[in-house]
Order: sequence, then C-alpha cells, then structure tokens
Amino acid sequence: MSRKIGFEAEDKACDYLKKNDFEIVDRNFFSRYGEIDIIAFKNKTLHFIEVKSGKNFNPIYAITPIKLTKITKTIYSFLNRYDPQTQYCIDAIIIKDNQIDFIENITL
Repeated sequence: MSRKIGFEAEDKACDYLKKNDFEIVDRNFFSRYGEIDIIAFKNKTLHFIEVKSGKNFNPIYAITPIKLTKITKTIYSFLNRYDPQTQYCIDAIIIKDNQIDFIENITL
C-alpha cells in the first residue's frame, strides 16, 4: 500500500473517531520498535489504533501476531515517556469499500 493511500485511510479513521467522541492525541508515533497509526483518548482510556485498508482482500489479516508484538513494544515506549500508569487498549480500524469497522481490544 502506498503511503498516500495509508494517510487517506488514517484521515478517514480520524474523522470516524472524532465523530464518535474520541480525542486524537497523536498520529504516526514512531519508536525503534514500530509505529502506532493513531493514539486517541476516550472515557479515561488511551486507544492505540492500527488502521488497515484494502480492496481485494480483508485488511484485518494484515494485523499479524508479529505486527501486534511490534505495536505492544511501541505502546510501552510511548507510555514510558508520558504516563506508564495510563489505562489503554489496542484497537483496529478496518476500511474496505468505504465501510469502516472499529474493532476494540485486539490482543495477541
């Protein structure tokens, strides 16, 4: 997927989150372990959100156990910089054929 398509999907995801009362905290947070697409806040919980989009396949399959491990390490890097005691969860936004699916609490 090109970076342009990825950024467009992330923009759509941010619009969706804002319409659903999330506050966007950060986008494209990088650590030496990987990247978090969107970090958002709602109901006293930080949501670390992986955004995937696709046309000819189900994008959920792009979130592999290896990807989740990298996301988790990146989350720890973020929390150690800001507030290690913060309540958080890992979510996914899947965009396919202009349909947005928000999947809460994906785990290994």
